[in-house]
Amino acid sequence: MGLHDRNKRGFRRLLRSFFYASQGFKYVLKHEQNMQIHLLVAIVTIFAAFLLRFPVGHWVVLLLVIASMFALEIMNTAIERTVDLVTEEYHPLAKRAKDIAAAAVFIYCLFAVAIGCILFIPAILKLF
Repeated sequence: MGLHDRNKRGFRRLLRSFFYASQGFKYVLKHEQNMQIHLLVAIVTIFAAFLLRFPVGHWVVLLLVIASMFALEIMNTAIERTVDLVTEEYHPLAKRAKDIAAAAVFIYCLFAVAIGCILFIPAILKLF
């Protein structure tokens, strides 16, 4: 949001903040390969959950995991861009910051796969 908007309140400011957020989401989708992969996996996963007729509780968990993955990948991108803004030269601490942010996404991804297995394996086994 622009600096001139920080002290204003109201519906127009709220709409503008949604616009800026959508611009950020579009940027990440367009420029970040990992986000494109997350989106593709999310679409396939949602389609599979629909076909397997997941109960409501499973849907809640599944959608929370997907939304959290998107949010974490977006934060990772924000950290990477901020580090790039601060220094264009190689710096060990800049590398470390980027690596740590990427590690957070990686760890969450591992747990998301584990949760997916917990949700999907029993539903798939019921088919047989």
